[in-house]
Amino acid sequence: MRFRAKIVDLACLNHFSRIINTIARLAKTCILRLTVCKLYFILSDKVANGGASMWCELSQGNFFGEFQMEGVAAEHNEIYLELVPENLSRALKTAQSAKAVKIKLTNKHCPCLRVAVELPSLSSSSRIVTHDIPVGVIPRRMWNDFREPSVPDFDVSIYLPVLKTMKSVVERMKNLSNFIVIEANLSGEMNLKIETDLVSVTTHFKDLGNPSWVSEDGCQSSAQGRDLESMAEACIDIKKLQQLLAGQQVNPTKALCNIVRKRIVHFILLHEEVSLQYFIPAIA
Repeated sequence: MRFRAKIVDLACLNHFSRIINTIARLAKTCILRLTVCKLYFILSDKVANGGASMWCELSQGNFFGEFQMEGVAAEHNEIYLELVPENLSRALKTAQSAKAVKIKLTNKHCPCLRVAVELPSLSSSSRIVTHDIPVGVIPRRMWNDFREPSVPDFDVSIYLPVLKTMKSVVERMKNLSNFIVIEANLSGEMNLKIETDLVSVTTHFKDLGNPSWVSEDGCQSSAQGRDLESMAEACIDIKKLQQLLAGQQVNPTKALCNIVRKRIVHFILLHEEVSLQYFIPAIA
């Protein structure tokens, strides 16, 4: 089992660093799944137990100048590692003006991701700062626990308003309640609501637009025969939503949310070669 990769382009490095910062805000520990073409960062707190889950997928070719890996076996050419994303985020902070960053899986005293940051120096030789980040290797028998979560059969899918605006609304509401109700309909309207014994606050967004989805059998899921004004709602933990919005450094080109009435809110943020899905279960 081997893995080594190198980033030499500064723009790619900074973009990668921002993604890791976002992930570090969402997950204390996560699974890094390495395949020949892609990297995945996975948080699978069991949604049934009230935990949020995350699936972030990036194409390695858009970030790495070099990328080599050999998985656990020829027919299972993948590696699954458990790590603390904050440690990786810290290591990459030292790399903001780096000439190159190398990442390698090593095993001296314990399995580690070694991040070697090559910094420019005034002399002809460059300085190299090395960080060893401990990782746990996930055995093959447990891989099925970290499969991509299926998109739930939602009642409403809607594009999100500007995330900065949404973030400032949610931050103000967070001081008033621990829970927030998200509701939306098929006419591009979405409301954020909190209701307590003392106060009731609603923020309305309209003209957001509803994405059209193609189902697995190739049929376009349409709003035919459905009440376009009818709201689907779910009440979720406001801190989990705030974490998602506050940690956002990816600046998605598309952001949308799917609501399964009273069950789950599923966020999808897309940015060129990166997709981040975040699932927040509803509170009964």
